Amino acid sequence: MKRFISRLLALILVCTIGLMGCSNSSTFSGNYSENTLSLINSLRTAIELPENTEAKSEAQAIARQAISDYASRYRRDNSVSTLPSFTTMQTALSSLAGHYSSYPNRPVPDKLKKRLEQEFKQVELALRRGA
Repeated sequence: MKRFISRLLALILVCTIGLMGCSNSSTFSGNYSENTLSLINSLRTAIELPENTEAKSEAQAIARQAISDYASRYRRDNSVSTLPSFTTMQTALSSLAGHYSSYPNRPVPDKLKKRLEQEFKQVELALRRGA
């Protein structure tokens, strides 16, 4: 009986861990347009915060996670991945993620900020047109 209970407990534990590992903790709802606009707004906030503050480092960490979640959610969705807004957004996200990975303690350069803002405006315009 003791052996049966220990095996049952092990099975329950494995199932629980397996199901928790498969759960999706993404903050994205599945509505591509809303999620894209939300991500753009949060990235703009992260970029524009003053340097050398705790809020800036927290915002950068949140932005990096949001970029990862967004890419993993929509990259393989064929109905979205062919849209011009998505490809432009991916370009912007790759640039920002690359900067955060290569230079985590340095501010985002003005040249990159201008480019990101231009790409964000293109994405917003494409979303308004439905593309």
